[in-house]
Amino acid sequence: MTEYVEVQTAAGRVRGCWRPTTGGRGAPRSAAFLGIPFAEPPIGELRFQAPVPRAPWEGVRDALEFGATAQRGDPGVTLIPEPSVEGDSTLNVNVFTPDPTASGLPVVVWIHGGGYFAGSPASPWYDGRNFNRDGVVTVSISYRLGFDGFGWIEDAPSNRGVRDWLLALEWVQQNIAAFGGDPDRVTIAGQSAGGGAVLTLLGMEQAQRLFRVVYAISGALGDVSASRAEKLGRALAASEGVAPTVAGLSTVSEDRLLALQKKATQLGPSSMTTMIEEGLPLGPVVDGDLIVRPTRESLRAGVGADKPLVLGATDDEFTMVFGGAAAKALRWVPRTVLLNRLGLPKSTRAEYLAANADIVRLGKSRLAGRVLTDRMFRVGVLRVAADRGEAPTWVYRFAWPSGRFGFAEHCLDVPFFFDCLDGTAMEALAGPNPPQELADDVHGSAVAFSTTGDPGWGRHDGGAGVVRVYDRPTRDVADAYASVRALL
Repeated sequence: MTEYVEVQTAAGRVRGCWRPTTGGRGAPRSAAFLGIPFAEPPIGELRFQAPVPRAPWEGVRDALEFGATAQRGDPGVTLIPEPSVEGDSTLNVNVFTPDPTASGLPVVVWIHGGGYFAGSPASPWYDGRNFNRDGVVTVSISYRLGFDGFGWIEDAPSNRGVRDWLLALEWVQQNIAAFGGDPDRVTIAGQSAGGGAVLTLLGMEQAQRLFRVVYAISGALGDVSASRAEKLGRALAASEGVAPTVAGLSTVSEDRLLALQKKATQLGPSSMTTMIEEGLPLGPVVDGDLIVRPTRESLRAGVGADKPLVLGATDDEFTMVFGGAAAKALRWVPRTVLLNRLGLPKSTRAEYLAANADIVRLGKSRLAGRVLTDRMFRVGVLRVAADRGEAPTWVYRFAWPSGRFGFAEHCLDVPFFFDCLDGTAMEALAGPNPPQELADDVHGSAVAFSTTGDPGWGRHDGGAGVVRVYDRPTRDVADAYASVRALL
């Protein structure tokens, strides 16, 4: 029999329900409040505008099911089960708490990934029940995606998706105490585009009061230049024969805009170097207003230097791209041609190949995957750590090889972070029987970090510092990103 629980928020009363936690320790149950709107539906006159806080409602609002998502249909790209939910009210939060009557509990706010154009907070992998078990309130947020969230429009506010993050975090500040959380103990965390999102927020002056610590998993920074964003926005509008304005683009249906977006941002094999060098075509824009400078410049200038940061990546984020038929095709591609296509500088090539001799021996598909992973993710870990100087920074590597793929691929670490190895669709990514001991390590460090600001291993000094290597066994290794260093 379902047991309900109610909480009074600033906008009105919400009804959630209790569920059990797992693991046999800590709090035995968790209360879930799903689909609480933090903003008005971004439709009609609000479609391309900054988010507007949700107006109050009368009575008790059921928060028993996930709210509508900005993601529509099946984008065919997410490795994590992230379902789409139909509806207009797409700006929601999901709150998980061990005790709404408590006070002062640490809070983790999760921002999902998906390349800034896909993804959904309605994933069973983002259920905060076991963070609740360990005394941490958890919130997952939604935000506008793709062109709606990040596309340039002549007379519309820039970075609408970023503004959604900010308003969701404002909602946490105003309401999380009602769920037992402490607004002064907020950790922002995310993976892939979500990891890039929390790094973006770390580098934004006006966001600093909204969180205390940051956990970036495989962070993919946006930092799209203003000129690149404008070029794409004008081209997309022109392809439909409308003005690049709110009035012009408002005549384009949601489905049609998604089709135009897909065509305008499609990257073929010949575009791989462009993607590596310039990043994703849609994402947070350095607009000189909300985001005043590229994130790494802000970090070097000391923005967010008082905020503890954990960041890292898996060892082979995108190696799966070169599996199957691609691996067979690569047998006929000379290694020099392959490395040229991946943009590996000739000046550092010998040093890099020597440092990655173990991967070279595994063949060209594994080498191509490691080069792509290093250039898009792992070199960024070292650069951000160095940018931070003496600011409190911890670095990790997730190295455990999936029982499904034989290497540590993109998204593999997320269920370990949430300690939800019993979740759906796990075997497709991790293989059978992923090690619970490793989840204890990863999740335990995340709990410690959100609670104390220290994940439990030595700080990284920006050079050849200590790195937590998540594997069986988990260990701390000096300069564990040495194989990447030739790319710096």
